Amino acid sequence: MGGNFTGRRRAAGALLAAGLVSGLISGCSTPSQASSTAPSSTASAPSAAPGSASPSATGQGSAAGAGVDTAAAYRKWGIEPLAAPPAPPAKKPVTLRPGSDVPVISEIPTQDKVVFITVDDGAEKDPEFVTMMSELKIPFTMFLTDAAISSDYGYFERLQRLGNGVQNHTLTHPNLRTLGPAAQKREICGQQNRLKRHYGTTPRLFRPPYGNWNEGTRAAAKACGVEAIVLWRESMQIKNMQYQRGDRKLHPGDIILAHFRGPSDLKGRTMTEMTANMLRRIQEQGFTVARLEDYL
Repeated sequence: MGGNFTGRRRAAGALLAAGLVSGLISGCSTPSQASSTAPSSTASAPSAAPGSASPSATGQGSAAGAGVDTAAAYRKWGIEPLAAPPAPPAKKPVTLRPGSDVPVISEIPTQDKVVFITVDDGAEKDPEFVTMMSELKIPFTMFLTDAAISSDYGYFERLQRLGNGVQNHTLTHPNLRTLGPAAQKREICGQQNRLKRHYGTTPRLFRPPYGNWNEGTRAAAKACGVEAIVLWRESMQIKNMQYQRGDRKLHPGDIILAHFRGPSDLKGRTMTEMTANMLRRIQEQGFTVARLEDYL
């Protein structure tokens, strides 16, 4: 999603073999490409988010930024502790109705000083990232492409067991706007089935590669059981974020895009270094991180 995946690393070989083309490190698309958003739906949603364990089962929903052990973990990774997120809202600000028209969202309507981290693709499988997320207890949502993850499904299962959601990012990462209805449906429904087989639940959320979608994408997503198309407001670079708004600031409810990327794409930096930088930018602006599935 931002620039192209090339043959820069062996881990990307599966992506290239499947015809996966990625974008710039800044995201699946530039902000101008990702400008298509729609008002949030206001129907009912399931009470639990498939694709992950409940926050209470993992401690993610209440432990981030709190407690001696977590504070020590933040120091280990060179980060100032984030505040604990508020309790999940009793009434979700975005409620989704299965089978209704699929909304396209880039942020969650909330006054909570929270943002939501999403991590795409799956080419990089850094074991230190699992350790980092286990220790920091930062919730995030994975939008996974089968061509990127198929060499090691178990890596993402370890992240899922921490309470992180597994959601759909197509089988092979095509530009869906170049595909007809049947091909779009194969990409989306095929990944719905693949992720259910490997991770136990069918995703509710879908992110189109590069942020590119059309009405055919919405129709295909609906036919495949998707309840919302999720875009983003900021995309994490190596040290700083790329913002869509002119004020270059986070806003309550913003969705942040990051990627499973390694040193070849991050100019020698590791995924944990990139993540630490992202958390610093969030903390510096007075925000903390909440679990996306708790809000829609």
